[in-house]
Amino acid sequence: MIIPCIDLMGGKVVQLIQGREKALEGESPEVMLEKFAAFPEIQVIDLDAAMGRGSNNDIVLKLACSAVVRVGGGVRSVERARELVEAGASKVIIGTSAFDANGVRHDFLREVSREIGKDRLLSALDSKNGHIVVKGWQEATSWRAEEVIDQLEPYSVGFLCTYVDKEGMLQGTDLDWYRRLRLATRLELTAAGGITTIEEIKSLDELSIHAALGMAIYTGRLDLGELTDLQNQSSRGCTGA
Repeated sequence: MIIPCIDLMGGKVVQLIQGREKALEGESPEVMLEKFAAFPEIQVIDLDAAMGRGSNNDIVLKLACSAVVRVGGGVRSVERARELVEAGASKVIIGTSAFDANGVRHDFLREVSREIGKDRLLSALDSKNGHIVVKGWQEATSWRAEEVIDQLEPYSVGFLCTYVDKEGMLQGTDLDWYRRLRLATRLELTAAGGITTIEEIKSLDELSIHAALGMAIYTGRLDLGELTDLQNQSSRGCTGA
């Protein structure tokens, strides 16, 4: 599955490089939602909330009730996860709050999973320099995604795995990392970060891994029409399997 991304900062749709440098602004959230209407699911990330410096809550809630969206960024409590689901989010992405200084926060994730349902919870495993990063990718931990993914399985329907090293750089992603993650879990995997070519999307699809796309779409490196056709072909293939 191809999942277009809408990343929000200061009320605008943006694309960042490695979560730090703003590279561009897109059209309004409503326009981007319309442009992505052909895809079965859209990813919405509140970057301000993820970085702990505000939120774009009104926009997030509006998008959640307007399309099939997975929402992440600053989900720090059970109440927030419930609010997003009640607003219409198909899935809630939890990253930073899944961990503390000792590792995986089992009690918190168990509570969220019970509240909104395991089928609605995605755990984020964002990696930079080989280690999971949190707080809007600004803080590194000592853990590797491959080391903790099995601990998160009881609470999640799947994982959003961002290769931050290449995020927003249009230099390709690390397919070997995704192959290792695929071997580590049978749950749903979504790849993000640096995906630049149709060939990479097809390689991920062969691994049964979804592709979340941002910069490559916004810069025109990947054509929306071609991506729509590819998504439709993939959907037909799944139906016939």
